[in-house]
Amino acid sequence: MDITVQELRQKLESGEKFVLLDVREPWEYEEFNLGGRLIPLGDLMNRMWELDEHKNDEIVVHCRSGSRSSMAQSLLQGSGFGNVRNLSGGIMAWENAYGQTKP
Repeated sequence: MDITVQELRQKLESGEKFVLLDVREPWEYEEFNLGGRLIPLGDLMNRMWELDEHKNDEIVVHCRSGSRSSMAQSLLQGSGFGNVRNLSGGIMAWENAYGQTKP
């Protein structure tokens, strides 16, 4: 299931409890990020244990365009994470809608 940038912004602004997972590379994260937890896609399989306590929580995963986060979503779902949502369009869609403004 996907989530739009508008839905994500609303969740962030309302202080809703969920895990925001950024699967981009560290240099991309440094350029601009939404404050999510950084686990690059290439490291996800080896670091998935870090998310074990969130197996039943909502996880919103994002990357630059939505492609890597879609792969991450599949990996997480295949490992028993039940509520994983992919940010449609990724950071590019966020910047399109809001620029480099954090909620």
